[in-house]
Amino acid sequence: MNVWSVYSRWLAGAALALVLFSAMPGWAQIKVLDENQAPGRAMAQQATKGREIWITADHSLHPVLKKEFKSGPEVTESCLSCHELAAGQFQKTIHWTWLDPNVDPKLKVGKGGLSMNNFCINVQSNEPRCTSCHAGYGWKDKTFDFSNAHSVDCLACHEQTGTYHKFPTGAGNPVSEPTVFKEDGKTYMPPEWNKVAQSVGRPTRQNCGTCHFFGGGGDGVKHGDMDSSLMKPNKELDVHMGTDGQNFDCVRCHTTRVHHIAGRIYSTPAAKGRKSLIEDDLTPKIMCESCHSRTPHKPGVKANAHTDQVACQSCHIPTYARVNPTTMWWDWSKAGQMKEGKPYKELDEFGKPGYDTKKGEFKWARNVVPEYYWFNGSLSTLTARDTIDPSGVVAVGWPNGDKNDANARIFPFKVHRGRQPYDKVNKTLVIPRLFGKEGTGAYWADYDWDKSAAAGMAYAGLPFSGELGFVDSTYVFPITHMVAPKDKAVSCQECHSKNGRLRNLGGFYMPGRDVNKPIQVMGWILVLGSLAGVFFHGLGRMVARGKKED
Repeated sequence: MNVWSVYSRWLAGAALALVLFSAMPGWAQIKVLDENQAPGRAMAQQATKGREIWITADHSLHPVLKKEFKSGPEVTESCLSCHELAAGQFQKTIHWTWLDPNVDPKLKVGKGGLSMNNFCINVQSNEPRCTSCHAGYGWKDKTFDFSNAHSVDCLACHEQTGTYHKFPTGAGNPVSEPTVFKEDGKTYMPPEWNKVAQSVGRPTRQNCGTCHFFGGGGDGVKHGDMDSSLMKPNKELDVHMGTDGQNFDCVRCHTTRVHHIAGRIYSTPAAKGRKSLIEDDLTPKIMCESCHSRTPHKPGVKANAHTDQVACQSCHIPTYARVNPTTMWWDWSKAGQMKEGKPYKELDEFGKPGYDTKKGEFKWARNVVPEYYWFNGSLSTLTARDTIDPSGVVAVGWPNGDKNDANARIFPFKVHRGRQPYDKVNKTLVIPRLFGKEGTGAYWADYDWDKSAAAGMAYAGLPFSGELGFVDSTYVFPITHMVAPKDKAVSCQECHSKNGRLRNLGGFYMPGRDVNKPIQVMGWILVLGSLAGVFFHGLGRMVARGKKED
């Protein structure tokens, strides 16, 4: 027997012993698993039973909805004749105010105030265009009366005909006569008010998606994990929403109490504390643990030990924008270019605008691997009052949390990068006036950045030096939708490798990615010692064998 034969047998024996040692504790558990389902699966099945929590009455039978309507506020008035508390409830929610309810309203933190982003930048002075997605009627400027109950748009969330559409520049109002929207050439029709009013029911993904899938001015512009592909997805795209699977509507997880919809609200996490037990159907469910528990995998599986530091989404959403592309880059500094003296658009390989005179340069991508950060459920954003450092890339929105935060987990994000205007002297991000008529400073009418910045900042009541520049920026979106089937989950090696998904997330040791020099030295000593032992053992056997033959 030669040395290599001895060494190979020794390695094989050691490997077999290691496998048996690590596997033994799980045998009994696997036997139990065959008899009783994994807790997470059992909980998820329990949660999906009887999904109809309540069924809306047939509103076509209500006399109050049979009278002739000529406007949305008239419909709302009739709704409130029965649901007298609904408007007051809704007006206390973030869907109405577009402001962070946990911050002093005077600071105007939120997309309806002075919080900035790097796609459409800011609502101020651009209300008629931006509030086409507001669940209200008539928010066209700062004179909008947020206390007017009849301005609440009940139909935006509850009509079920699929024919109710607001006009893109109508400040939340539908048209009163057929109107062509010049930007996309579509013709918008006035609603059949009685038909849509009598159709109302529990919100569907059509209601939610009309705004949330098309935020930022187009399909998939903002989030990356929310676009029109989720209207009727299969379970390969989203195991929860797939029409050939669980077929969840949005409100299945984003449950509602007195019109407050469960979900992230700016600086406040979507949920406080980790959910370890299943909740009933009257309790908000926004955490994965609400249905799947903190140990969602089979007993003995290593992944269960990751849930205290790794969000479920990090493994179960391997990529986003898997069907439709999403914007990854928006450069406002290149806006304003003309062809033959006229604004123009150029489409990219996805059929999306690669260039638009109104908005600048875009880069789109599909099937994108997320970027990963520690996240405790809350986000921070810059406001137009905050001072920036223009010498580098400005983080306009970023996740809160770090590895020492007990509530933080490693979480997947879409990072939207862009270039946007800022004040060179005051070193603040600038709110441009984009929408409006010629002569008002509106960029989309006059194509003059200086006038646009001056008009927008004046409208917001903020100083502007008159010296405009452009700065590179980033903005993050948590990735929580498009959960893939379990066989498509991220493999261990995709993270536990030198150039893996978590290569840029530092501050902690990760096996397979990082090198611990003392452990590495000890490991090599053991390896070399083992080799030396095998070598001398084999040499001794050979010498002894030679003496015996002599």
